[in-house]
Amino acid sequence: MSNYAVVRTGGKQYRVRIGDTVTVERLVGEIGDPVNLDDVLLTSIDGEVTIGTPVLEDASVRAEITDQPRGKKVIHFRYKNKTRQRTKRGHRQLHTDLLVQGISSGE
Repeated sequence: MSNYAVVRTGGKQYRVRIGDTVTVERLVGEIGDPVNLDDVLLTSIDGEVTIGTPVLEDASVRAEITDQPRGKKVIHFRYKNKTRQRTKRGHRQLHTDLLVQGISSGE
């Protein structure tokens, strides 16, 4: 049985295990800094599943920042024919790569 947790960060939920690398929305910190994710919604440790309402008290996931990349460029282009109206905008989302080091259930 593998231990895992479901955490919420950046408005999204991720299922993580120890040793996983997860790409999440940008978090504050430098490469090599430790991060504690405290919004733990569910843990499964040694086959015992614990579900929060909505989050688990005292549960956390320890991780380390491994990279701070930017995502692929997304082009937004708006066009109206016969009127010479054109709008072109580009966007690159900021991300953080995390290496999960530990899961604590808080019990």
